Amino acid sequence: MKEIRMVDLVSQYEKIQEEVDAKIIEVVKSTAFINGPEVKSFEKELQDYLGARFVKACANGTDALQVAMMALGLKPGDEVITSNFTYVATAEAIAVLGLTPVLVDSYDDCFNINVDEIAKAITPKTKAIVPVHLFGQSCDMEEIMALANKHNLYVIEDNAQAIAAEYTFSDGRKAKTGTIGHIGTTSFFPSKNLGCMGDGGALFTNDEEIYKKINMVANHGQSKTYYHDMIGVNSRLDSIQAAILRIKLRHLDSYCAAREAAATYYDKGFADVKGITTPFRKENSSHVFHQYVLKLDESIDRDGLRKHLTENKIPSNIYYPVPLNKQKAYALSMNDRDFPVTYKLCETVLALPMHTEFEQDQQDFIIETVKAFLK
Repeated sequence: MKEIRMVDLVSQYEKIQEEVDAKIIEVVKSTAFINGPEVKSFEKELQDYLGARFVKACANGTDALQVAMMALGLKPGDEVITSNFTYVATAEAIAVLGLTPVLVDSYDDCFNINVDEIAKAITPKTKAIVPVHLFGQSCDMEEIMALANKHNLYVIEDNAQAIAAEYTFSDGRKAKTGTIGHIGTTSFFPSKNLGCMGDGGALFTNDEEIYKKINMVANHGQSKTYYHDMIGVNSRLDSIQAAILRIKLRHLDSYCAAREAAATYYDKGFADVKGITTPFRKENSSHVFHQYVLKLDESIDRDGLRKHLTENKIPSNIYYPVPLNKQKAYALSMNDRDFPVTYKLCETVLALPMHTEFEQDQQDFIIETVKAFLK
């Protein structure tokens, strides 16, 4: 049996190695390292894939969130609502601009931001909502957009974990996550479903005026070279990463299908195991399984299970062990009762290996090892 990895990027690379290596050499020979033809081609191909009007590549997913908020003209003191149960980058991008992160609780089943809690958190200072499509499944975007329209708020979708996921509206219309709000953002960190071999990110929008501002912000606030109309940053995707992403984008649907097949195999393996809840799949959203996250009964020794897995050379992880409001950097004065679901999830979730290159004996071994601990 091959070594079990949390994300098997080695095997994934081996399948496309010849094409990737040739492209890297081609870019090096061209010397068009920054904003070269590969970047422009990738932006167009991703735009077509997502069905978005505009795509702007940038340096990483955190930059994408920050550029989005700057492009929308958010100012220090403005409140931005997001989930308490997510990776720190979401709140970090808000706080670094002097904006106020307002954290709310999640749903217990799908782990995504609770729309009722968003509604309760809106104040006259609220300017935007950042729903995070956690672990590969869409938030309730129809309800979120209705709430945003009612209160004249911007919606910035954090789509770093759910690129390629599809959301179905009540009228049957379908849209890719990241293309529903005013701006969508994503990360191309290597472990993502669409990952490069370094850092990278992108923003999507259907609004031409917002797109123009995104372009300016990401390029030092320039409307044209040496003319700076607004405060900006320097955030660019390099051409080698764009070339790699162009290749991987052509495989993205098959990558997501492989992840879903692996998730289904896990589901069947754990179907009759007491104390384990397998990932919830919403009827109106495809799940692209960036992570496969179990919810354990509180009676199960999670640390003991992780130790047992490690002893059997099976990696695992906890996404996320500490809610954002309990992080030292974001120690917000919020009462514990505001986040009952988040606190429970932080204590009971466990992520198993999830990637595109599983062999059946690997998954069988993982499943049986988990079962053996629970006997």
